[in-house]
Amino acid sequence: MDIEFARTFLAVAAAGNFVRAAERLHVTQSTVSARIQALENQLGAVLFRRGRGGAELTQAGRRFLRHAKTLVQTLEQARHDVGLPAGFRGSLTISGRLALWDGFLPQWVERMRKTHPDISLWLEVGFEEGIMQGLVQGAVDIGVMYTPESRPGLGIERLFEEVLVLVSTEPTIPWPDKGYIHMDWGSEFHAQFTTSFPEIAPSAITANIGWVVMQQIMHCGGSGYFPLRMTRELIAQGQLWRVPDSPSFTLPAYMVFPVDRQEDMLANALDSLRALGAEERAASGESPIGVGKRA
Repeated sequence: MDIEFARTFLAVAAAGNFVRAAERLHVTQSTVSARIQALENQLGAVLFRRGRGGAELTQAGRRFLRHAKTLVQTLEQARHDVGLPAGFRGSLTISGRLALWDGFLPQWVERMRKTHPDISLWLEVGFEEGIMQGLVQGAVDIGVMYTPESRPGLGIERLFEEVLVLVSTEPTIPWPDKGYIHMDWGSEFHAQFTTSFPEIAPSAITANIGWVVMQQIMHCGGSGYFPLRMTRELIAQGQLWRVPDSPSFTLPAYMVFPVDRQEDMLANALDSLRALGAEERAASGESPIGVGKRA
């Protein structure tokens, strides 16, 4: 079986339709359709129900999903192992939102290097859609993000809850502020923001990466919503100020991982993330959480 057939199958399963799968794979829709048809002919089963709403897995498709992931994961693991530097027993790929690479995930990397120095780490920055696709296709071992989507074979656990606060480069500037830059933290943040500010005019600038917003307001002045953990030091240094009487919002951070893999190194990495999440919850006064949800 051509491994690209399995990759294409996983891309369609993750995207929910052929058009988006083609965009993610950087091929034409006809190529995706041809690969899926060839795969179905090889297996002797229909894998997707096609319709106006997209492509939905059939029972046969759901059964093949686990095998397709195993095929791709085996190839990816082989690539990791073949290219593994001497002295390492294995490798892991972790992909996370940029804001979570600011302070939180670097601590996890430091701990992994101390406690498991024989594991090679590949670190990536991504958005939810791309991270989920990497997880489904087996190219990513652990994803850390804000708004994961439920997918068969993937576990989802809440690590901690970000507290988003409104900060400004000027301590006395009135708000709404013309220099406010709206950061797209996702649907949960948008719902909380519009509820609290139903009449606010649209921001002149909107961004999808918090680092970009921070660089812009620090360079030109202005205000924006950021995780409190990212602003504590800047507030203490007098470079940023909390906007008085402004509401704070919450944004849970999750880790996503394959539930059917039992390797010790993956379990150790997940346990380290759980411990770090628990410390973050304790530092912010957040209540302990129970076992996370699993897809």
